[in-house]
Amino acid sequence: MAALKTPDTKEAESGFKIREKAFGYELLLDFYDCKPGACDDLDLCYRFLDTIVEELKMEKQAPPSIFRSDEKKFPDKAGLSGWVPLIESSVVIHTLSQKNFISIDVYCCKDFDEQKAQESCAKYFNPGRVESQFLHRGISYYKN
Repeated sequence: MAALKTPDTKEAESGFKIREKAFGYELLLDFYDCKPGACDDLDLCYRFLDTIVEELKMEKQAPPSIFRSDEKKFPDKAGLSGWVPLIESSVVIHTLSQKNFISIDVYCCKDFDEQKAQESCAKYFNPGRVESQFLHRGISYYKN
């Protein structure tokens, strides 16, 4: 995943991009064509939420919570939704079984390596295709 140059990103003399301080950083991942059964696998999705936090060197505020959608009442929304609250914010997952689609939001009030985060998330679900966005939240928060 190539880093995007945004107004709050500066190019250092070394050629590396340096982020200006923001309140938070959010990685939005859309996983298509995930491994069969992943969208309905309650244990896998719970384990993902429970362990991804340590892999990304973040800290849980509480254990994950995860819920199964009522597939009879909401057939097009059948899947799982869950989150784990962090001291630094949260990790959220939504799965849609019908399309083998998973969306994940990693939001943290400390900077993190979005490439490592994407790779860490993907290893759980083995997506065939990935779309990602990386956002800087509250870019004026620390400015006078």
